[in-house]
Amino acid sequence: MFQSISQFFVEHLRKPHIDWILFFAILPLLGAGLVTMTSFVDGSANYFFDKQLMWIIISLVLFFLISSFDVGFLNRTFVLVTFFCVVVVILAVLLVLGKATQGAVSWIHFGGFSVQPSDPAKLVLILILAKYFNRRHIEIANIRHIIVSGLYAFIFFALIFLQGDFGDAIVMFFIWLGMIMVSGVSKKHLLMVFVGGTVAFTALWMFVFLPYQKARIMTFIHPLTDIRGTGYNAYQSTIAVGSGETFGKGIGYGTQSRLKFLPEYQTDFVFAAFAEEWGFVGVAMLFFLFFVVIWRILVNALHGSSNFEILFGLGLVIMFISLFTIHVGMNIGLLPVTGNVIPFVSYGGSHLLTEFAGLGILMSMRRNSRPVHQDDITNEMLSVNMRVFSRVRN
Repeated sequence: MFQSISQFFVEHLRKPHIDWILFFAILPLLGAGLVTMTSFVDGSANYFFDKQLMWIIISLVLFFLISSFDVGFLNRTFVLVTFFCVVVVILAVLLVLGKATQGAVSWIHFGGFSVQPSDPAKLVLILILAKYFNRRHIEIANIRHIIVSGLYAFIFFALIFLQGDFGDAIVMFFIWLGMIMVSGVSKKHLLMVFVGGTVAFTALWMFVFLPYQKARIMTFIHPLTDIRGTGYNAYQSTIAVGSGETFGKGIGYGTQSRLKFLPEYQTDFVFAAFAEEWGFVGVAMLFFLFFVVIWRILVNALHGSSNFEILFGLGLVIMFISLFTIHVGMNIGLLPVTGNVIPFVSYGGSHLLTEFAGLGILMSMRRNSRPVHQDDITNEMLSVNMRVFSRVRN
């Protein structure tokens, strides 16, 4: 089995459409996650390591498979509408029939495996918005397109939020907001979006948020007021990050995670567990590798053969930055604990499959990329803004 897998990867090393800088920047991130969730004391306790290694292999195979096919069919309205409807149905059925896990009804269980539909829903939303703004970028100054695109995102947001998964619901909002901004929305309409968001949040706080969700936000404002209750996770996380100091405690010697003071150290708080063992130097390396990943995605996106490819790549960037920022922010006590993973590092198959599927699509699009001059790229990305400015002025 492993010989066939290795032969599969060797054959794909010759594929020119793969961005190998991006690929080899991701591998250390995957390794960082594996090392952090490994038990060096008790070999039988490597449950998360073993399953994560399996998910990594499956995700890499998926990445190369998708990159080998022509994904031009994803630009078809019928295909995207079908994907959208399927995800909506799955999320709706899960909301009605699913069982709560840690306060959220967001998982589908198959024997010993669990799948979180909100992860592929992010990728579907990026594709839907890329298609929508690709066809209507000339008319983006019309607020109608902001409302219609917001409706797509709101359906996902509402279904995921009602499941109790506030973290992924927020990521959905950021994906929509980010793609709205790069599509060329006017500042006046952007201000209206922020005002509308403020009003919506106020209404959610007063009539929708459950007590435990309010408690998480209040803990963010006053994190030390209830360190034995709602603030326990955030408090232990900040201790773990701070105790790492410059060079860390060493691999396998993180007391907060290894002694289980830090809950969910393999998923929600994997950054804190990593920082405790690797220290500031390790965290700096982690940030650098993630910067390289974002840089390479941007390079590939900006060389897309059409606005659809460009917008899709930018959507991936927005998704990765949102997940990374929220995860790190809640691990160091700057943001509320929302249960978000960090890309490529946290344990879990759903997010890994989604991330590598998105990158596989990007690599497939790279086949038709164009080596344009940087000035041409800049002009193309700013052309929509210029048209909007012209309409507003007139």
